Amino acid sequence: MPTFRESIAAGARLIGPLRSSDPIEIVGYDLVWPERFEQMRSRLAAALGATALRIDHVGSTAVPGLAAKPVIDIQVSVPDVADAAAFKDAIEAQGFAERLIEVGHHYFRPPPGLPRDNQVHVCTIGSDWERRHLLFRDYLRNHPETAAEYATLKRDLATRLTWDRIGYNEAKGPFIETVVARAEEWAAGSGWTP
Repeated sequence: MPTFRESIAAGARLIGPLRSSDPIEIVGYDLVWPERFEQMRSRLAAALGATALRIDHVGSTAVPGLAAKPVIDIQVSVPDVADAAAFKDAIEAQGFAERLIEVGHHYFRPPPGLPRDNQVHVCTIGSDWERRHLLFRDYLRNHPETAAEYATLKRDLATRLTWDRIGYNEAKGPFIETVVARAEEWAAGSGWTP
């Protein structure tokens, strides 16, 4: 998966102002995170209707026991992510602002001044983007030792890169790529499907 800088170099577009006042904070797993996901999933499902073919809880808050930034990552799978008119207004009506458009992915987060409690990733159903995020999540759910390594890495990076969200995300990249490669072997051996 390309880094943020590689995505920008390949033509991804950033929209709107930076949220430079958001420090990176890793907290212990919170049992309320699945509830928070369900609340926003319900709102998005009602707003998007049949356009949302899947709505999944992804990212670290979707892995029981894993320390994370207290931000719920929601992945919405649609028939065609290139058809932004089918989903953009409905997602923004739920309090999000589109922040990034890249090939295969649109990213929404609350605008500056509002708490970053949830963020939404939109991708095409059956795409590599969709599959990789679900595979990474499910591998961590089934391999607590790898999840613990990930938590250690994130805490270290958050300490060193507290105000550098892009640097933090890019520094996690090599670990994620290694885990995804192992997860592909696990998926083939276990019969995992998204």
